[in-house]
Parts: sequence; C-alpha cells; structure tokens
Amino acid sequence: MIDLSGWRGRAGGARQLLALALRNVLRHRRRSAIALGAVVFGVVAMLLANGFIDWVLWAMRESTIRSQLGHLQVTRAHYRAAGAADPFAFLIPANAPVRAAIAAEPRVEVVAPRLSFSGLASLNDATLSFIGDGVVPEREAAIHRSHRLDTSVNVVAGRDLADAAAPEAILGKGLAENLGAQVGDRVVLLATSRSGGLNAVEVTVVGLFQTVSKAYDDAALRVPLPVAHALLRVDGDHTLVVLLDETRRTASVAARLQSALAPGGFEVTPWYELADFYNKTATLFARQAQVVNAIIAIIIVLSISNTLTMSVLERVGEIGTALALGVRRAQILRQFIVEGVLLGAIGGLAGVALGAAAAYAISAVGIPMPPPPGMGRGYVAQIMVTPRLVLEAFGLALGTTLVASLYPAWKAARFPIVDALRFNR
Repeated sequence: MIDLSGWRGRAGGARQLLALALRNVLRHRRRSAIALGAVVFGVVAMLLANGFIDWVLWAMRESTIRSQLGHLQVTRAHYRAAGAADPFAFLIPANAPVRAAIAAEPRVEVVAPRLSFSGLASLNDATLSFIGDGVVPEREAAIHRSHRLDTSVNVVAGRDLADAAAPEAILGKGLAENLGAQVGDRVVLLATSRSGGLNAVEVTVVGLFQTVSKAYDDAALRVPLPVAHALLRVDGDHTLVVLLDETRRTASVAARLQSALAPGGFEVTPWYELADFYNKTATLFARQAQVVNAIIAIIIVLSISNTLTMSVLERVGEIGTALALGVRRAQILRQFIVEGVLLGAIGGLAGVALGAAAAYAISAVGIPMPPPPGMGRGYVAQIMVTPRLVLEAFGLALGTTLVASLYPAWKAARFPIVDALRFNR
C-alpha cells in the first residue's frame, strides 16, 4: 500500500503557504497595487513592443518570399558562384526530371521556372540597363498571392502579365519612371544571346509593379518565359522557384530535396540564405527587443524589491515572534519569496490579458508606417501576439519577481530573534 501521508502533508503545507502569502499581499493593498501596476505595465509593454517587431519581421519575410525569392530555389550546382560569368552553362532543360521530383514533394505548392537575364531597355531617346526575369505568369501569380498579406508584387498601373507567350512586359515603377515609360508604350529590349551576338525584342508595357525593395523596382522587369527564350535564343531556365505550404517547413523540405537532387548536380537554396537585408534587419530588431526587455525587467525588479523590503521592515516584530515560536528561517525565506512570485503571477496574468486585448484593438485599427529605408512603399502594421510571446512575457513577470524577492526574503530570514522582537517597540 502506498503511503500518501507525506505528499498530503506537503500539499497542505503548500496551500497554507500560498494562502498566507495571498493574505499578506492583500494586507497592504495600495502598495501591492503599485507593485502589480509595475508588473502589468511591463508585461503589456513587452507584448506590444515585441508583438510589433514580430509582425514587422513576419510581414517582411513573407513579402520577400512572395515577391522575389520563394521558399526555395533550385539551380544547377555552383550557379550562384559562377553563373554570373557564364549563365548559359547552368540552364535547366525544360524536360529535366528534376521538375517532376520537386513537384512530387508533398509540401510543395508551386514550382515556378525563371530565366534570369540583363541588358538594355530603350524607349525613344532613353536607354537604361535592366535586370529581367522570364516567368510563367500564372505560376508567378500563385506565388504572389497570400491570404494574410497584400499582394507582394503590387501592380500600380495597368495589369499583370496574363498571356504566357505574348510579347509584353511589366516594369518596376522606378525603372519605368527613369525610362519615361507608361502603360501601352513599346520598349525594345537588347541582350546578349547564347551565341555571343546581340539580339533584340520589342515588347508592350502592360503594367508597372512595385515590391518591398525600391532598389529592385528601379532596375527590374518581367516578361513571359517564351519571350525571354526568344531574346536569349535558349531553351530552359536558370532557377526553379519553389513555394511551400508553410514557411516554417522550409529547412526540413530543403534538406530532403537537397539529398534527393544533389546526385543529379543540383543545389537547393532556402530563402533565408538569400535574404541578406532581412537577416540584418532581424538581427537589429532582436537586439532592440533585448534592450526593451532588459529595461522592463529592471523596472519590475526595482518595484517588487521595494515593495517587499517595505513589507519586511513593517513585519520585523512578526518575524521575530514567528522565529521565537520555532518557525524555521527557511520557512520565513520561502514565505517572502512566495509573496513576490504571487505578485508576479497575478501581474503576469493580468498583463497578458490586457496586452492581448490592446494588441487586438490596435491591430483592428492598424498602425500606418512610412516606407522604411530601401523599400518602395509604406504599409499598415499590426501587433502579432503568439503563444511564444505570451509565455515569454509571463515568464519575465515570474522570473523578475522571483529575483526581486530574494534579497528582501534573505534579509527577513537573517534577523536575530532578540533584535526582531524589540524592533518595533
């Protein structure tokens, strides 16, 4: 038979300790309210600040994926290192088995081929250099669509590419402005073909687009894939852009595809190895969040430490009486620690509830933001409250109040009995 008497005794002692801590907290309601206010304020501030940063990074990540990179890019091995010098040596044939192998992956939603090229665009007396992509319009449209974001490639004038073989193009807004091109104009594209000679095609500008990157918009254009084939006199593509069902599965799918495609001379590059600007921005924001969290933690520690220190000084006589009656110093220590953690738990729960409500209200209205440096347009931001962020905020409340209660609790447990009994006399 299992003896539960010890467990029951410990459980009863824990309940008694918690009840006594709650009663002591409620004895000084004004002081406890001030301490709770500091905890609640800190948790709400952390949720709102970090939730805003998380949303900005999420929106930047998804926009980068859907406007330019996709989740994965499959290319010939060493294309990124040596492709600029000899791009035609790294073409993927139209009938290559690698396309079917990628499409067979269960997490893959879209496989969009792209043929990259560069050259000169001429309109009237203006001639500018450009970087271009030959694309399959309906597959690119599938990549750009998102249920939670505006279209990452925004067509600001005219329309997107529609006909898979028509001699038409969409131009980045900055490139069109510098070239003086408008919807309906006919632009001549000049590029070096595979044979080394110059070739030109005339395309009709059917739309102007804008992405999250102003530098990209100032130089980019897109044409249907057959037009790019005709211009370069080649068959095939440089890159297979892969869109997955969920961004969080990028690393695992990339590893599976890499092991499957590497023997055929292909390499798989995930989006985060290509998004240099996003990576630097995420690092900067992470450091800013750490500073904010440190400031909040200091505010909570000082507030709770002050509250418990005042409580200790007012209860020195009680502490002496308890010690004289045989209460152990470890019990006194635990009592004050539990009081501090109780303040943190109550404040943390209230702060999480208020912070989540405030985040929802602010997100419903939106936060208008100007265009960040290097980006072509502003946006309306929101605040993203995730389970991870809620746990971090609640953990911060508990952790800081625990740290704040250690010194006052240690001080209370170290009082000499005789001095404590006559302290308040």
